[in-house]
Amino acid sequence: MSDPVLPAAGDSSAHTPATSGAGASAAQAPVLPGYGGSALSDLPGSLLAALGLPGPNSLGLEPADRVCLFVVDGLGADLLLAHAGRAPFLAGTARRTLSAGFPATTVTSLCSLGTGLSPGEHGMVGMVLAVPGAGHLFNCLRWTLPGGMRMDPMQWQPAPTVYQRAVAAGVPASYVGPAQFEGSGLTDAVYRGARYLPADTVDERVAAVAAALAEPRAHVTVYYGDLDSTGHLCGWGSPEWLDQLAIVDRMAERLAEALPPGSALYITADHGMVNATEKIDAETDPVLTPGVAMVGGDARARHVYTALGAAEEVLAAWRARLDGLAWVVSRQEAVDSGWFGPRVRSSWLGRIGDVIAVPYADVAVIASRSGKLEAIFTGYHGSMTALEQNVPLLEVSTR
Repeated sequence: MSDPVLPAAGDSSAHTPATSGAGASAAQAPVLPGYGGSALSDLPGSLLAALGLPGPNSLGLEPADRVCLFVVDGLGADLLLAHAGRAPFLAGTARRTLSAGFPATTVTSLCSLGTGLSPGEHGMVGMVLAVPGAGHLFNCLRWTLPGGMRMDPMQWQPAPTVYQRAVAAGVPASYVGPAQFEGSGLTDAVYRGARYLPADTVDERVAAVAAALAEPRAHVTVYYGDLDSTGHLCGWGSPEWLDQLAIVDRMAERLAEALPPGSALYITADHGMVNATEKIDAETDPVLTPGVAMVGGDARARHVYTALGAAEEVLAAWRARLDGLAWVVSRQEAVDSGWFGPRVRSSWLGRIGDVIAVPYADVAVIASRSGKLEAIFTGYHGSMTALEQNVPLLEVSTR
């Protein structure tokens, strides 16, 4: 891409997100992602460097003949520590903590892992985003547009992936995941270049990883999503969620047992989660609806697109309504504060809401009409709280 980038402001606000409005205080400071050193977007380049490819190794990963990345959807670092007894293998593994990036949601984090870029550069800055100039929203997770229209993955996310880089350098790159996701728009946007190995059960995924790791210098990514879906429906820490955590723990142990000599297994997540104790409906609340054209994003990271000339009025109304519950900022404040990374490409600015509302209390800002399923969830993610931002980086090595 050749379009210009907009750097975050050069003063201290580039490192401390704007906290005007919403009753923000030092005790409610956002966990700003550690872009450039300790964020998910720093992991892909470090994995390639460990395999001997040129480029920065920001995380200082040791050289390996083969690497396997196990991505567990929803496995927040703080969530894991709170229930270490149900995951003894993971809890006993050498670890550090990374930050997910903003927003802390699946499409954004998977694109960061797939490209090695921060959200402001790869452009997947939320789950549901405005298509600039089109007057409608695009669901980046389900890859759906209104009226049966289609979105070209190369148009929406044109940056090269780390898998393309690996293959170009002679490193076999494979992705192991559910069969239903093969060939989807999100898969093509995030994982293009990787050989897709469909595998639905835990046994199938472990077997597929073991086969892929038989190749020299292999780069293998394997995904597990049921922990996240269970957390959404039942809440993290629920009996159902804990059962899923135990499955993840055993799967990680089996992947470690399948490592050939000279290999490294890294285990991480795309985000954590909070359980909502209060829900506010952005599509029916009489304070939040005036001047709003579209509501996108997630319940914990709302992109609010305003009618022409209504941005200041909407910003003031949302700040007043969510006072003491959320950080509410303008698009420019979010960009200047580095929420989406140190640079935001001008091409992506129209995808970002005129107003952004990010709860720090255990509140979900739902959209009951356009997001009926999400409105009934118990667990949510997207914000810049520690529970949502902190993700583990665990390592097992046979080097």
